[in-house]
Amino acid sequence: MPEWLNALPKAELHLHLEGSLEPELLFALAERNQIALPWADVETLRAAYAFNNLQEFLDLYYAGANVLRTEQDFYDLTWAYLQRCKAQNVIHVEPFFDPQTHTDRGIPFEVVLRGIQQALRDGEQQLGISHGLILSFLRHLPEEEAFKTLEQAMPFRDAFIGVGLDSSEKGFPPRLFERVFAKARSEGLHAVAHAGEEGPPEYIWEALDLLKIKRIDHGVRAIEDERLMQRIIDEQIPLTVCPLSNIKLCVFEHMGQHNILEMLERGVKVTVNSDDPAYFGGYVGENFAALHEHLGMTEAQAKRLAQNSLDARLA
Repeated sequence: MPEWLNALPKAELHLHLEGSLEPELLFALAERNQIALPWADVETLRAAYAFNNLQEFLDLYYAGANVLRTEQDFYDLTWAYLQRCKAQNVIHVEPFFDPQTHTDRGIPFEVVLRGIQQALRDGEQQLGISHGLILSFLRHLPEEEAFKTLEQAMPFRDAFIGVGLDSSEKGFPPRLFERVFAKARSEGLHAVAHAGEEGPPEYIWEALDLLKIKRIDHGVRAIEDERLMQRIIDEQIPLTVCPLSNIKLCVFEHMGQHNILEMLERGVKVTVNSDDPAYFGGYVGENFAALHEHLGMTEAQAKRLAQNSLDARLA
């Protein structure tokens, strides 16, 4: 990566903490917690990272998350991610975590939160990385389950800046979660949602109009709807785009097809993020480097993308 690219101050606004679980740490936590794994070694696990779609990735993602059991595990996961951020001059993070992935396995909500929170606090004090935490609902589960999760979160309300919506997009439109998002907003939480990755532009409209989101996570399919494009340009609604993720999950066949710079030049407030970097081949810096290498991203464009991420912060 060119040094000027690494030196740019950046924020990361689309990162799933569970998706930053590198194979080496996964195996170390499995050993610590005496959990048998379906993979023989780190190399075998990495070889499994050949996904044809979002669902194939999610199946592996949830299997990997099973090694996260204790407060220390969640601390170690978050701390490892923050150290990578420090090395790439990411100065602010707004990570997602999926409580339902853990509470459904019998891990208490507060165990998950305490580990993450302590690492984020240490990251601010020791690494100078500011933060805001976003609680995400799993859209393949019913809205009633999301309500239960929000209720579990309320005693820790001050730990969060917002709620999000992630997991399987196809067949799970944002409108299914209109009521729980209204409840979250009534508690003073910001709203963001994954939309327009595998799902159609209509899902972005629903996220904006029904969930009243502040940011669109992914959103690359907005370009298929000219009226939607004009709206997100006029209203300067940020898109948290994840280029390497889009290639790994076959949203685009190769990076040369990616539309992020086209949207940038049209005036969309696009940002660069890593999504699930342990699975998709890179953190924020590697995503910027891929745009530089495959799309000819200029230094001026990189600066605008980095500034967009800082401007689009919720915390």
